[in-house]
Amino acid sequence: MSNLNKALLIGRLTKDPEMRYTPSGTAVTNFSIATNRWSSGPEGERKEFTDYHNIVAYNAGKRNLAEIVAQYTRKGALVFIEGRIQTRSWEGQDGQKRRTTEIIANDVQFLDSRSGGGGGGTGAGTGTGAGDGMARSRAGGQEDIPAPDDAPRDVDPDDIPF
Repeated sequence: MSNLNKALLIGRLTKDPEMRYTPSGTAVTNFSIATNRWSSGPEGERKEFTDYHNIVAYNAGKRNLAEIVAQYTRKGALVFIEGRIQTRSWEGQDGQKRRTTEIIANDVQFLDSRSGGGGGGTGAGTGTGAGDGMARSRAGGQEDIPAPDDAPRDVDPDDIPF
């Protein structure tokens, strides 16, 4: 029997992504997203619940996933994440054992429109079988998230070289 560790999530960033570099110079971007789900409450009423997920994106080989995510997403952006679940443990400075569960992203798709026209967002990274890193169009979201202040406002997503 085979094993499978795969996570697929669609949610909104809860804060701006944070990029840093490992001692060997590899870029790593950390961010979190919120996902909503509906369930019955204790008295049978339909209730919305929010789950929060920590996401880690690495640059790997020619894929600059960490840099692309850090550059082109901001708090509130709607994204699709494909990756694997990983739990790691360490000892904190206070001597207490710590543990966290994260999604290691293999692919991040930007689902929000970059302009007010409801056009497609841009895909970051590549999944299996699409290793050239070319942009892929996705359906636009219903809310407009403004482009970062330092990004050109009139760039066509199809002209971005990833």
